[in-house]
Amino acid sequence: MDIKITPTKLRGTVTPPPSKSAAHRMLIAAALAEGTSVIERLYPSVDIMTTVEAMRQLGAEIEVQGDRAVVRGIGNAPESAVLDCCESGSTLRFLIPVAAALGVRTEFLGRGKLPERPITPYLEEFPCHGVEFDYSNTMPFTINGKLTGGRYEIDGGISSQFITGLLLALPLTGERSEIVLTSHLESRPYVDMTIDVMRKYGVNVEVTENSFIIPEGQKFVACDGAVEGDHSQGAFFEVANSLGSEVDIRGLNENSFQGDKKIIEICEKIVYNENGKLNPFTVSAADIPDLVPILAVLGSFCGGESRIIDAARLRLKESDRLAAMEETLNALGGDVTATADSLIIKGKESLAGGAEVSAHNDHRIAMAMAIAATRCEKPVMIRGAECVRKSYPDFWEVYRSLGGIAEEI
Repeated sequence: MDIKITPTKLRGTVTPPPSKSAAHRMLIAAALAEGTSVIERLYPSVDIMTTVEAMRQLGAEIEVQGDRAVVRGIGNAPESAVLDCCESGSTLRFLIPVAAALGVRTEFLGRGKLPERPITPYLEEFPCHGVEFDYSNTMPFTINGKLTGGRYEIDGGISSQFITGLLLALPLTGERSEIVLTSHLESRPYVDMTIDVMRKYGVNVEVTENSFIIPEGQKFVACDGAVEGDHSQGAFFEVANSLGSEVDIRGLNENSFQGDKKIIEICEKIVYNENGKLNPFTVSAADIPDLVPILAVLGSFCGGESRIIDAARLRLKESDRLAAMEETLNALGGDVTATADSLIIKGKESLAGGAEVSAHNDHRIAMAMAIAATRCEKPVMIRGAECVRKSYPDFWEVYRSLGGIAEEI
């Protein structure tokens, strides 16, 4: 699907969808718990339904009706399973250790860029803990064995998803386990969110300066709850407001563990200065990688040079997001340079637009382009705009409800 956007400001009220990050964690914890859990405000995006189906294949009973899920925990796990992770890195990296801890011989399938995304920490650690891989640097691949507890040494600089996967899985071993970080942990707020969800489902984690300890003898316990609003999706409208739109954003928890709530602070700091221009900024993407596409859009309209640093991991997302943002924003008339681990952005008053850009099969690129188009001089064509289904299926309808002119071509 291609979308042609005619530049106009957005106005109205929006409630961002429930957090995809929180929903993944709640679904998995509920599926591993004894008893039945009810999860309200579940947004059935492609990634979330991928995790739902994967947990069903591992033995959980999950009924999804509208935005409500009833989850009956895994009684007896199957001997073997095939898990299609589609393009969801969270599903893959969370469920490799979970399937291993359940002792399920599992084949993992994936598509798009997912087969290229690294799983190195598991390949290095799991053979010492009872699990073997039949893996040739791509997908499909198979794991076999039963994960044991104990000490795990994990590089924190690749992705926090490996820490989350182990945290969710290790209580199933019944043993005391410790995850020791061998380098600085990137995206720590996501791990904080995992620990908070686990606590609600009956499992406590002890946190030290460079490790996470799971005491022995713990079990997940059923818990009812609701998924909070997603700050990473609200970020698109926060930036739209900084660029002149007037959107009332509701339903977000200011006390959330979501690192992406930092977008509010960033937008507050770059307010228009005495010259009538937005202040440029430098921000580290270490804890907020999902904000990089929309921050690149913001920087393109600031008065001066903005930098997004510590962003090397963005080259291994649904697309190479550094290269994609350089390509798309420059096509619209921007001045963006991608380095190995950063974006250097020289802002302008407006962008020319009048170009076709690819969404690169990346939901966050597509939505970022939609916001950039509100400040372009000429219409913008976004190719492959259907990729928003991965996280925000209703995005184009919401965009139009705010007065955005988005015509399906």
